[in-house]
Amino acid sequence: MENITALLEAMQAQIHELIERVDLDSKARRAADLEIEASAPDFWSNPELAQRVMQEISRLKGEIEHWNTIRARINDTLELAQLEDATLHEDLANETRQLQDAVEGLSLQTLLNGQYDDQNAIFAIHAGAGGTDSQDWALMLERMYLRWFENNGYKVEILDRSEGEEAGLKSVTMSIKGDYAYGYLQSEQGVHRLVRISPFDAAKRRHTSFSKVELWPDIEGDIEIEISEKDLKIETYRSSGAGGQNVQKNDTAVRLTHIPTGIVVSCQNQRSQTQNRERAMQILKARLFEIERKKRDQQIAALKGDIVSAEWGNQIRSYVLHPYRIVKDHRTGFEDANTDAVLDGRLSGFMEAYLRAKVNQTLAQPDAALDLEA
Repeated sequence: MENITALLEAMQAQIHELIERVDLDSKARRAADLEIEASAPDFWSNPELAQRVMQEISRLKGEIEHWNTIRARINDTLELAQLEDATLHEDLANETRQLQDAVEGLSLQTLLNGQYDDQNAIFAIHAGAGGTDSQDWALMLERMYLRWFENNGYKVEILDRSEGEEAGLKSVTMSIKGDYAYGYLQSEQGVHRLVRISPFDAAKRRHTSFSKVELWPDIEGDIEIEISEKDLKIETYRSSGAGGQNVQKNDTAVRLTHIPTGIVVSCQNQRSQTQNRERAMQILKARLFEIERKKRDQQIAALKGDIVSAEWGNQIRSYVLHPYRIVKDHRTGFEDANTDAVLDGRLSGFMEAYLRAKVNQTLAQPDAALDLEA
């Protein structure tokens, strides 16, 4: 019982420190101010703005309640442990283990303190050079991330999807909605490298395939970026997804090309061409916004001498299935030999290692530093 009491006392001190770090009091004040705003007679005169305010109130109150619930559970369990009742030992031990996991999760959440870390995300996967093998690898990555989204309670909406000619996936763009979606998924943007015996090679040779993951914050409301119509090439086409006869008869899907940057955005999941165009424009603004934000970050990092590149050709992570099996992140050194579990969505270890290294400024330059021929 002494060991349980000591663990709970340590957790009690830790949760107090974490609550101060996230400044829970300021979040409570923010929620109270928004509730006052929501009580104004003309609050719903702007439904879109009102909806965003109500969503922020709900998010803040949910976060505050979660922190307070964990704190109360720790305090209550500690009081019971201090009674030193042997009949409670097993129940207290189980509760203490659950609380340890909860506090660890909250500790990780405190690392997500960037400006857009609590936002929803736009998440994309693109097959690299390598034909069918790379397209199959992109499909494997899509499955891996869909498992992680499902296991962690995120809502996923496919915005655009292009399948490979023979197998696999050329690209997919998804909307990810849930707590701290952008913050957690930061660790995944960059080039992912697969080494395996190719199932498409009759000679059973080893192949290296590449796919790239891109990420943008899906910021609620209008993004302050002006896009001139003359800088846009707008194309319409028939959606390839589900939708019945409407999809077959109408060119509802929209593809926008931003001529100055060459950025191409497609959307085909909405019911009308107008809705698809509006959503595609929102995604284009998010991408341009992220480009400008990264430029500013790189300028600051250059002054500090701390630039971490995650561009095409710099592998952030390798998934080796032959001649041995391991998944290794080249920026943090974190690795997992259970490749099946990783490809089935066990990514939290990689995400946590990335966030901690980012906070401690120990991220290494991404590379392909494995003793393996390409």
